[in-house]
Amino acid sequence: MSDPVPLRFPPSFDPRQAPVLRVSGDDVLRPPAPQRLTVPGLRALFHSPPIWTPELIKEKKFADRAPAQAAVLLPLVMHERPTLLLTQRTAHLSTHSGQIAFPGGKLDDVDVNATAAALRETQEEIGLTADWIEVLGHLPEYVTGTSFTVTPVVALVRPGFVLQPNPHEVDDVFEVPLDFLMDPANHHRHGFEWDGVMREWYAMPYQDGARERFIWGATAGMLRNFYRLLIA
Repeated sequence: MSDPVPLRFPPSFDPRQAPVLRVSGDDVLRPPAPQRLTVPGLRALFHSPPIWTPELIKEKKFADRAPAQAAVLLPLVMHERPTLLLTQRTAHLSTHSGQIAFPGGKLDDVDVNATAAALRETQEEIGLTADWIEVLGHLPEYVTGTSFTVTPVVALVRPGFVLQPNPHEVDDVFEVPLDFLMDPANHHRHGFEWDGVMREWYAMPYQDGARERFIWGATAGMLRNFYRLLIA
């Protein structure tokens, strides 16, 4: 997802510095049941999904570009304590540069559907091939502020893979425990007013050794929807 886009955020914008907002009702939310965060629990969830409503569907627009269809993969590595595989995008990309993201990108003509696009992009970006991946299902579409309509594809990944990140797109690949990401105590709602519009987003800062992984924006928004499914 690297088309040139004229952004309307201030040049020195740092999402870490935006105030944290208190969201009414968040103090009563609890993590999902532990069984839901296991491999059998995840398989059962997508085999017979509950009735639920996504919390976040569309961000406020902050870029002028034509709408585009995209897909991302939420790769859940099947450790005893499952983890989510995430990427750090390179700084030179024209959209979402330097941000933490799921592997994925725009649908191409060769893609028969969103799942095919997510698998293709995952192989191109980080070298993870489809034979390591078990697709579970989709989350609802999520429209980013840069006008991408994104289908999140949730999948299990067998451990033991060897990654080959594309250095043009990916600076780093890392894993975060799924139970950390699905604990609402780690979901921070940020907001600030810019250009007369109040903009808000979730962030899930994760301390990875000496390094903070600041997961925010669309990535955190789709993870928040995944949380809502897990507690339904």
